[in-house]
Amino acid sequence: MKSFLLTICAAATLGMTAAQTSPNWLDPEVNHENRLPMRTSFHPYTDAATAAAGVPSKDPNYLSLHGDWKFNWVKDADQRPTDFYRTDYDDSAWGVMPVPGNWELHGYGDPIYVNVGYAWRGHFQNQPPVVPTENNHVGTYRREIFIPADWKGKEVIASFGSVTSNISLYVNGKFAGYSEDSKLATEFDVTPYIKYGADNLFSFQVFRWCDGTYLEDQDFFRFSGVARDSYLYARDKNAHINDIRVTAGLTDDYRDGCLRVDVDLKGKAEVALALTDPSGKEVASATLNGTGRLTADLDVANPAKWSAETPNLYRLTATVTKGGKTIEVVPVNVGFRRVEIKDGQMLVNGQPVIIKGADRHELDPDGGYVVSHERMLQDIRRMKELNINAVRTSHYPNDPYFYDLCDKYGIYVTAEANVESHGMGYDEHTLAKNPAYRKAHIERNERNIQRNYNHPSIIVWSLGNEAGYGENFEAAYDAVKAIDQSRPVQYEQARVDGKTDIFCPMYYGYGGCEAYASNPASAKPLIQCEYAHAMGNSEGGFKEYMDLVRRYPKYQGGYIWDFVDQSIRWKDAQGRGIYAYGGDFNTYDASDNNFCDNGLISPDRVPNPHAYEVQREYQNIWTDFDPSTGTLKIFNENFFAPLDYADLKWQLLHDGRVVRAGTISDLDIAPHATAERRIDIGNTDAPGYWHLNVAYTLKEAQPLLEAGHTVAAQQIELAKGQQARAAACSGKVGYEKADGRHIVSGDGFSATFDAATGYLTSYELDGEQMLCEPLRPNFWRAPTDNDYGARLQQRYSAWKGVDINLKDQKTENKGCCAELTFTYDMPAVQGTLTMSYKIHGDGTMDVTEAFKATEGAKVSEMFRFGMRMAMPAEYDIVDYFGRGPIENYADRQSAADMGRYRQNVADMFYPYIRPQETGTHTDLVEWAVVNKAGNGLMLTSPEQFSASALEYSIEMLDNGPDKTQRHPAELTKLGATEVCFDLRQTGLACENSWGAIPIEKYRMPYADYTFRFTVSPVKHLF
Repeated sequence: MKSFLLTICAAATLGMTAAQTSPNWLDPEVNHENRLPMRTSFHPYTDAATAAAGVPSKDPNYLSLHGDWKFNWVKDADQRPTDFYRTDYDDSAWGVMPVPGNWELHGYGDPIYVNVGYAWRGHFQNQPPVVPTENNHVGTYRREIFIPADWKGKEVIASFGSVTSNISLYVNGKFAGYSEDSKLATEFDVTPYIKYGADNLFSFQVFRWCDGTYLEDQDFFRFSGVARDSYLYARDKNAHINDIRVTAGLTDDYRDGCLRVDVDLKGKAEVALALTDPSGKEVASATLNGTGRLTADLDVANPAKWSAETPNLYRLTATVTKGGKTIEVVPVNVGFRRVEIKDGQMLVNGQPVIIKGADRHELDPDGGYVVSHERMLQDIRRMKELNINAVRTSHYPNDPYFYDLCDKYGIYVTAEANVESHGMGYDEHTLAKNPAYRKAHIERNERNIQRNYNHPSIIVWSLGNEAGYGENFEAAYDAVKAIDQSRPVQYEQARVDGKTDIFCPMYYGYGGCEAYASNPASAKPLIQCEYAHAMGNSEGGFKEYMDLVRRYPKYQGGYIWDFVDQSIRWKDAQGRGIYAYGGDFNTYDASDNNFCDNGLISPDRVPNPHAYEVQREYQNIWTDFDPSTGTLKIFNENFFAPLDYADLKWQLLHDGRVVRAGTISDLDIAPHATAERRIDIGNTDAPGYWHLNVAYTLKEAQPLLEAGHTVAAQQIELAKGQQARAAACSGKVGYEKADGRHIVSGDGFSATFDAATGYLTSYELDGEQMLCEPLRPNFWRAPTDNDYGARLQQRYSAWKGVDINLKDQKTENKGCCAELTFTYDMPAVQGTLTMSYKIHGDGTMDVTEAFKATEGAKVSEMFRFGMRMAMPAEYDIVDYFGRGPIENYADRQSAADMGRYRQNVADMFYPYIRPQETGTHTDLVEWAVVNKAGNGLMLTSPEQFSASALEYSIEMLDNGPDKTQRHPAELTKLGATEVCFDLRQTGLACENSWGAIPIEKYRMPYADYTFRFTVSPVKHLF
């Protein structure tokens, strides 16, 4: 077989047409055999009652194919059984495989994760349409299915929801059909091969890779097998609906509805159409008689419109009758809405909506491509909770049920076709220009439209992703427009001038977005198909994107990459549970490491810390406040929904403590309107920090959201207090120098400095040691994924473990305080560091860390300027006044409000799938690390500062000069509490994760820095 395949390879390379020489799985011109035409995703029911229940599995004409199948797996394609379909074939030695199920998650082969490049990357040179024989796993399935006797005389259809990468089906030893395109349902008419009232042998074979794999090079885990629902269903042979399409639009004034119903009817029969409104009242009807393609137009006066804010669904019921007998009933959800491009904006129902979106791969941490209905609903719930109103089905059609949920709960959808050939590049080798793949480009796009046409949630069609640009996409665009003129069509690689209705770049920087959106000549709306790359500890600078969206009408938002971290649940070599990513399975397969982990939420759907920044910036209610009059200006950013569903709850905070509060319930503010409300906040003249918190909460439960859920929140700074000043001299101190140490003592405390380093090595309070590692300067953090992508771990490396050479020290005891000054050379960064300590009789230390840069020196920026120390593990509580409760950074503060918080140190570490910098809080006024008795140390500063307290050290979280396979489960706790505190720390960035760094105001250039802070003992803090 191998020699035969090599002959095929050579023939294809020499230009012989694949159809002349290749089997179907190596022929891009043959994408199916005997496959039924794609139809819209409806279920035919036997009667109205069953249709009303809406559960296909309860219908007597439905038979699930789920369960265990006999299964054979081979490593190489030429080892596969070729006569597996025979009814006398002996499969007694075979294993089992569930349907649905991915092989790699059931012990057959290893998962592969690569971003760019095919799964064979590094082992096989791309030669489309030829794929490797070696490591081209083949899975073969066999199972006997009992077909009811009362199905006799009916047409029996086998439907497989998703099979990767192809399927060859046999029934009772006879070939029934072949199909590629792994992310759309495949249906075969198996009627000629069925035995009724008896067991029937269903056999099928699946290749890991086929010629179609060249169009399925998406950035995701590569699995094989059957996903989604697979089943048999029976229909009347003589009369049934082959297909039904509904086009529910609005008149030019967006007032009235116009519904066109196109029915493809097999046989001659009557089709009664009844349209009911969301309350169940019939509002329109029509009757069709005949055969073939039939059309009806129904007008509905002022229907309840569908939008993501107001997902009003009507229901069309098509009842097929013949001779007065009901043959079948087909229900279809209908949403009246209109999508169009006007004056450089995309309008929904006449309004230029903002796309507050995320890209979503269809992946489950346990099931892989097999995603349960419950998990899909959970995803929609998370989107609603995070104020996400739009999803791009990256990068292929999703399970039909997911679109049903988007219809029902209100999510705008950009529906993408299963076309990505990223591994071929965008230039001369792109399949976008390869005539052999023209048919597949067109067909995959047509099938995407044909299946998903009826979903009102779909407002844009996407031709594919990262596959270059050429005549194949231009032909696909024309094919889509020929089927559907009611929606815009986009494709990122078409840029501005190609065949795309929307300019939909990915990872367009702030400057590019502003330049395009502010240009009057820009004729297409700007909606980024991917942006704000949410990899690891990220989303720094997301606010700057949303500021641009709200400033420029033509910039209508985009889709964050991406919604969920794509890791899978796995066991490492020691049996520890991890979320696995590329490279965790073997050393042979290609890997792109943890580039699959770019989610707003974790694989288990728990929001990552940066999700809350998106939640805040995506919210739909915004507030300004005039403290002189007590006037709140409330802007309803919704385009269709008034604010009568929310209460406004406000709190006045003084130095982080609530001193006054109230509720406003009359918020019937029209969409996209501003209204004023008055509140009495009283006198705020007292010195200190004054903040007004506003939160908008649901009066009543909404679908997927509980009553009281906060849909929007904001903190308004009214007055900024003065930070702590250096303490005045008080009490008396003693000072001595002995055994290479400087020892300062006073009332219940003793502080020891190492004379060789100048570092504070011991700090005892009432006999309790506060330090287990010295207080020392710190300029480094454990690099984030974005840092690694920009190579900052190398570009900033001069600051990592930088030599700090003590060159001078001065000490003086003034009686009420001791002053120690240490001066250091830092040759690697061409600077001088001075550490000054003033230690008071009560143990309070005023410290100044000052760096003097050399003018004109070419030294990199730094991650942070601050200090670090470790306290005994019993100091495991942090009580602070600053931004919280979630971690926050200089460029990610929107969702972290100023307040007083108390947290356990154990909870301040966030287990990013690959360990990295975490746990920092900014704009701190006070930061106390204490034990359960409330005793410990407090940090204050004349300037607001940042700090973290973790059970892990920087070194434990640092992956070194290059990424390796690391997971939180592999970390061993420090056995202490490491406290880092900084004048400032550089931001996180989010433009991309492969070179972008934070914008300038959030970085730390090479310059002079001075950090003044006070360390104070605290007792019985609570």
